[in-house]
Amino acid sequence: MNDKQVPIGSGFGAYTTADEVLAGLDLSGKRAIVTGGHSGLGLETTRALAGAGAKVIIGARSIEAARSAVAGIDGVEIDRIDLSDLESVRVFAEQFVASGRSIDMVINSAGIMACPETRVGDGWEAQFATNHLGHFALVNRLWPAISRGARIVSVSSGGHRNSAIRWEDMQFETGYDKWRAYGQSKTANALFAVHLDRLERDSGIRAFSLHPGKIFTPLQRHLAKEEMVSAGWIDADGNPMDPTFKTPSQGAATQVWAATSPQLDGMGGLYCEDCDIAIRATDGEPGGVSDHAADAEEAARLWILSARLTGIDAFAAA
Repeated sequence: MNDKQVPIGSGFGAYTTADEVLAGLDLSGKRAIVTGGHSGLGLETTRALAGAGAKVIIGARSIEAARSAVAGIDGVEIDRIDLSDLESVRVFAEQFVASGRSIDMVINSAGIMACPETRVGDGWEAQFATNHLGHFALVNRLWPAISRGARIVSVSSGGHRNSAIRWEDMQFETGYDKWRAYGQSKTANALFAVHLDRLERDSGIRAFSLHPGKIFTPLQRHLAKEEMVSAGWIDADGNPMDPTFKTPSQGAATQVWAATSPQLDGMGGLYCEDCDIAIRATDGEPGGVSDHAADAEEAARLWILSARLTGIDAFAAA
């Protein structure tokens, strides 16, 4: 079998912006759901999609904060969702499905990173629960409204290289490591796309995951200034130091590209970065997707477990 996880020469790059990705595309009549679409990369995604004519539904924990953030952007509506609370996810999805509208794009952009040890749901580690399980439940509950030909995009991270799925201690019950927990959740995001695409590719519904790059956004809210100085991201005065960091619009470009680009027609289940299909990761080299985040057997195993934990599987008979 030919490995599809290879760049296609999209013509875009690390510093392409979301608007540049959409240049010449008319998304009128398309509808997108963007979790966290009022903050960080999600906000830039909302701006770009709405600017190209799409209707955007933002899922946000605070409707008031979201309204303030997107004021002046046409074609946007907001509904409440807390991805760490599966009842909130159920209500959001059921209300949308009941509206009778269809969805052309779901962009799972919301997330948390390197937070203090926190338990949600049935004692689940919060990063795994919020970043993966919440989005897993959301897409499965939205499935009756997903259009044929839709794209489901999960924002993973290069941080997935920090941890494969920890089958022996997924919830970090024997000791918490915030970066390994984040890495596991981002691996889960990538594996979700792998298996969802396998399930639905024959219907034309395709799934992708991606690394957006390094960007200063509210995602760093749990990091101390000293930690970011030590990492070389900022200096002691808080000024950016790492030249590889992108602007929010550049960071949003890959998820917008994955959700809309005709260059990806007929493709799916792949991990993207810098507005192209990513390479396979190589030890000691930056970038790419690790084998543990692209493994079909791991993806199927995670799907079964996620369905059991969340109590929802739209494909139980598939």
